[in-house]
Amino acid sequence: MALSTLRDRVRMATSDKPTEKAAAVPAVVVEGSTPEELRAAEQVESGAATDTVMSWLERYADDFTQALPSHVDTGSFMAAVRALLPSLSRCTPASLLQSLLTCARFGLVPDGRHAVIVAEGPFAVFIPMYQGYVDLMYRSGRVGSVHVGLIHEGDEWSYEPTAPAPLDFVHKPRVDLPKADRGAPILAYAFTWMTSGARSAVVMLSREDAEAIRDEYSKAYQRAEDSGAKDSFWHRDFNAAWSKSALRRLHKLVPMSAELVALARVDDAGDAGQVQVIHAPTGEERALLVEAEEQHARAEDSQAPEEARPRPVVRKRVQPKRMSRAERKGLRR
Repeated sequence: MALSTLRDRVRMATSDKPTEKAAAVPAVVVEGSTPEELRAAEQVESGAATDTVMSWLERYADDFTQALPSHVDTGSFMAAVRALLPSLSRCTPASLLQSLLTCARFGLVPDGRHAVIVAEGPFAVFIPMYQGYVDLMYRSGRVGSVHVGLIHEGDEWSYEPTAPAPLDFVHKPRVDLPKADRGAPILAYAFTWMTSGARSAVVMLSREDAEAIRDEYSKAYQRAEDSGAKDSFWHRDFNAAWSKSALRRLHKLVPMSAELVALARVDDAGDAGQVQVIHAPTGEERALLVEAEEQHARAEDSQAPEEARPRPVVRKRVQPKRMSRAERKGLRR
């Protein structure tokens, strides 16, 4: 018996005596039904499938509660999960549970803004959105504000890297214009202001740069191209993937927490088609984190206002004590 849907697999896994009838219960469609009646039947079937999967997920309520940080409401998280289940109807239950628990451990809600869970073949994959990265950057306690955006052809902007911050970059979106008049996006950018008052460098990423990153590093994109499915994150929402790429480049210029390093690693694992497992940093990774923190501190000091910069410690040179003539005579004896 072939189990083709998530509900089929869940019902098979949770039924004491699985039968062909229990594994798949299609909606009743009468011959000659109108398109409206067919859509209504599909909605009933989809709702029943969602109820089945949600009932199964409730068995792991304690796991989700333990995984989610205190500032994330479990009810809001599960409501977002319910909304995305119809798009994951062909995924395996194990991959769905794994991706949802991974999302929960980072305290991100899969609402399409902070994170998404997408189907890649039979597997559910957790993908943090750029807003999810921003949330974790704020949690570091050293980032005051994060700015990520797309510059459109009709926008007013200027970029002069040699000018002092914040005069080096200005972006004035023409939100008063119709979308067609704003034109297509031409650049993605990202920068942060630190709580110390310093500002990071501005990361600028052209569409050509984003496509080069996609072609070289995204294995999910290559798999979707090779299979003809064209359903990777880059295919679904190029602009969001473009913005996230700019933000990930910014990680080299701002304080990185162990949580941010783990998020990037899990993100890369999902793109590579690997199991998304969270683990503690290795000794080498911890050393890199310490080095990165020191580099960020130096960068902050170099960009902070003159009066806020730490003053170098001036050590007074100690002159050797001169001996008297009597002391010198004593040494010669």
